[in-house]
Amino acid sequence: MSEEDNINLRMQLAELELEHADLGKAVDALTRVGGDLLCIQRLKKKKLALKDEIASLRVRVTPDIIA
Repeated sequence: MSEEDNINLRMQLAELELEHADLGKAVDALTRVGGDLLCIQRLKKKKLALKDEIASLRVRVTPDIIA
């Protein structure tokens, strides 16, 4: 993987982590005020999908270390 690819992956990872955190805040806020349960459920599903994508990107960014 080239250095440019690595940088792009890290930038994408940072954006996804930020979006994941924002969704968490939105879910918390909606839960506190008694928001629409269907909307909360959709946000949680999107947050979980982002978590999976973040985990996948972390594997690609982390170098292989032979123990």
